[in-house]
Amino acid sequence: MPRGYGFRKESSWQILIGASVIGITLLAALCVVGLSLSLLGHFTLGGLPHVTWEFLTEAPRNNNTEGGIFPAIYGTVMLVILMSILGVPIGTVTAIYLAEYAREDSPFTRWVRFGVNTLAGVPSIVFGLFGLGFFVQFVGKGIDWMLGLGLSWGKPAIIWAAATLAVLTLPVVIVSVEEALRSVPRELREAALALGATRWQTIRRIVLPHAFTGILTGSILAVSRGAGEVAPIMFVGAAYSLPELPKSLNSQFMELGYHLFVLSTQSPDVEATKPLQYATTVVLLLTTFVLNLAAILLRLKMRKQRSTGH
Repeated sequence: MPRGYGFRKESSWQILIGASVIGITLLAALCVVGLSLSLLGHFTLGGLPHVTWEFLTEAPRNNNTEGGIFPAIYGTVMLVILMSILGVPIGTVTAIYLAEYAREDSPFTRWVRFGVNTLAGVPSIVFGLFGLGFFVQFVGKGIDWMLGLGLSWGKPAIIWAAATLAVLTLPVVIVSVEEALRSVPRELREAALALGATRWQTIRRIVLPHAFTGILTGSILAVSRGAGEVAPIMFVGAAYSLPELPKSLNSQFMELGYHLFVLSTQSPDVEATKPLQYATTVVLLLTTFVLNLAAILLRLKMRKQRSTGH
């Protein structure tokens, strides 16, 4: 009887602790969702009335206190596209090596993983200084010296900003793609190898098609991370105010996040630019949402095609 009573008492405590953990977790989730919705509502109510066609299609005027933000929208989209082109293939190749070829007891593999984990914890401002020193001063000026040009590539430009953000988002891509590759059933690899396929043929024909949606997930996360970064691009390409669109890869550009920073801290009349700040925030959120939505729709389409076999 005492043992049975003790067993029932212990079970009651376990149920109480489990219910408490669930309740705390649910409360924390509700707090996060509520805070996010309140922020979105605050910015939407404050900025949406000022998002007009002129605001979306005109260039800034009068020291950013008037006009629109079209150059910033264009620069942000181009920056994200270039960042994805530069970063996602490198991150995917690295993830393929770690998931399919690397030996976990190899010193080289341990150093690669150490590098990925270190990059994930480096502050974004450090990436900006790295981009200024390596891409602008070393690579850019090296290109100018080899081609006999003046100051053409050795200056802040959109290509160096995209390269800097590509390095910043590499850990996100590597980790997500590696997890996607490891989620492919091992039996599929063994079946392909048993039929005489080489390891690379197995990866190319079996593993990558099954992990493609995971690779797109890594791209989505990289877009989300890179589109909202401001500190790295302050040194390597973003301009205070630039009515013209970037005409080449070595041109400077405007970016929505940096433009918002300028409006809120560097404007000669911060109070007068508050409507522009709220409107720019709404456009930045919508731009990020649209870029993510495009990647998600592509992922769903590829998943549907794979499930139907077409």
